Amino acid sequence: MQLSNDATALVARLDAATRALVGDVSVARFGVAVSGGPDSMALLWLAARAWPGRVAAVTVDHELRAESAEEAAMVARWCADQGIAHATLTPDRPVTGNVQAWARALRYGLIEAWRRAQGIDWILTAHHADDQLETMVMRLNRGSGVGGLAGVRARSDGGSGRVIRPLLGVRKAALQALVDAEGLPHVHDPSNADPRFDRAALRAALAQAPWLDVEAAARSAAALAESDEAIAWSVAMLAQAHVRVDGGSWRLERTDLPREYLRRLLLLMLDRAGAPPPRGDSLDRAIAAAAAGGKASVGDWLVEGGAKWTLYPAPPRRTR
Repeated sequence: MQLSNDATALVARLDAATRALVGDVSVARFGVAVSGGPDSMALLWLAARAWPGRVAAVTVDHELRAESAEEAAMVARWCADQGIAHATLTPDRPVTGNVQAWARALRYGLIEAWRRAQGIDWILTAHHADDQLETMVMRLNRGSGVGGLAGVRARSDGGSGRVIRPLLGVRKAALQALVDAEGLPHVHDPSNADPRFDRAALRAALAQAPWLDVEAAARSAAALAESDEAIAWSVAMLAQAHVRVDGGSWRLERTDLPREYLRRLLLLMLDRAGAPPPRGDSLDRAIAAAAAGGKASVGDWLVEGGAKWTLYPAPPRRTR
C-alpha cells in the first residue's frame, strides 16, 4: 500500500532522527514501547515501515487499572495481524512509595530485561514535542538549571543507555492525525486529562496558549541538552585535575571557577563520598559559605572553604 505524503515524511523523519542519535541503523533491531495510546501506536506503525522485519513491540501492564489488560491485548492483536512480535510484561514487585515513580522504574527495568533477552539494540519511546514543552515548563516552575530545562533527553543517560526518543521534534497532533488516517486502534488514558495530576493541569493550560511555538521549544531543549553535556564533560576534566581524596575527606584544589562548576564539582565530591543528594538550598548555602572562607553542613558532611575546599564527615551529634 502506497503511503500518503504526510506518512512518508514522518517515516523519513523517524529514520533520520534515529540515525542522528545512534549512527548506522542498517542492521539494528528495534523494540518499541507501546502503551496502546495514539502516540506509541503511531511510533510502532512508523518504525515497522522504516525498518521492516527488524521491529518488535513491548507493552507493560502495570495492573493499576481494570482496563489495562484489555489495552495490552489490543496491542497484541494488532501486532499479530501485522506480523510484529509483541510481549506483554507485568509487575515483578508490589507497589511501593510514589505510584508514578514506581511505575516508571518498573517499566524501564522490565523493558531493559526484555531488550537484553531478545537481543534488541535500541528501545524507542514515543515522547514528542508537546511532552517536551510540558516538561520544560514544569521544571521552569521548580527553578531548574540547564540540566533540568533540557527536559526529556533524546537518548537515555542512565541504565544501559539504550533508550532513544526520536520523535521529540514531532507534534502530538501529527501523530494523532496519522493514527486517524491509518485507522490504528488506540486508547486514551483518562489520567492524561485528570486535573488532579500536575502534568494534566499544565497540558490544559498550555492548550490555551496557541502562540507558543512547541517545535521551537523542542529545539531549545535539544540545545540545552547539548550545553549540559558540554558542561558535564568539562567538569569531568576539572575533577580529574583538581579533586583529590585524602582518607575519608575530599578536597577541591582549584576554586577560582564559575559558580556552576563549583556547584557540580561539589555534587561530584558528595556523590563519590557516598552522600545522598542534598535537599533544599543546603548546597547553595554551602557554596556561599565556602566561597567566603567559612564552612557549612550538607547533610552529614561539612564543607570548609578557603583557597581549597574540603569535604569531610561531620562529627557525631551530641546527645543528652
